[in-house]
Amino acid sequence: MRTSLIITTYNWKEALELSILSVFKQVQLPTEIIVADDGSRDDTRQLIESLQKEAPVPLVHSWQHDKGFRLSRSRNKAISIAQGDYIILIDGDIVTEKNFIADHITAARENFFIQGSRVLLNATSTDRALENKGLCICLTDPGVENRKNCIRSNLLSKLFSFSSTRLAGIKTCNFAFWRKHAEAVNGFNEDFVGWGREDSEFTARLLHYGVKRKNLKFNALTYHLHHQSNSRQYLTENDKILANTLQNKLVWCENGLSCHKERRAPTAQ
Repeated sequence: MRTSLIITTYNWKEALELSILSVFKQVQLPTEIIVADDGSRDDTRQLIESLQKEAPVPLVHSWQHDKGFRLSRSRNKAISIAQGDYIILIDGDIVTEKNFIADHITAARENFFIQGSRVLLNATSTDRALENKGLCICLTDPGVENRKNCIRSNLLSKLFSFSSTRLAGIKTCNFAFWRKHAEAVNGFNEDFVGWGREDSEFTARLLHYGVKRKNLKFNALTYHLHHQSNSRQYLTENDKILANTLQNKLVWCENGLSCHKERRAPTAQ
């Protein structure tokens, strides 16, 4: 199974470096890593170019001009050049446990998408991780929220992972889906500008299409670095887009993945 890991980023190269380095240490690597860059400064490009020299798999920089928060477009652009049959999404402030990719691949099932979980780190833990360019978190460490999400256990994962058709609790900072399903609903809705609801609306269309949700527990662990909250300036308008999708049980968005025709030459398997 060819797997594309897409990491979103915007002007926080220190966190992005920590995220990418954690992927380099995976016990099972993805086929490729694509950085979906929503218009970062040139220092992010320089970081990625330096990491490409040591990358164990292709590390691709997908960049777009900075015209405000356009996460949906950035993700669609990355998906359009992805070569994987299976897409895993994380944010650029997410650090992965070494079994993250392997756990996602093991959990993948036909006609399902995966919602993973995360550990929330406080500012002190985040600063220490960025300084050390690494992360080693224990269940009892101070400065950790959702600490049960530090536990990796295949047995507990089998017992507590579950299927759902609910939309609540969707967070695409640890999320996986089949590329063919993204194409079937036309990817993320690029009508969303500014933070909020683009992930829920994409998920709603997957559910309307008939793809089921699986909440993955105690596997595919991630650690979320602390940062200030994004502006909620456009949340009211974004809520209206989501409400329309839910009310009309929409499957397709007009302004989505099909707007991107990017392709690139296949990499060696």
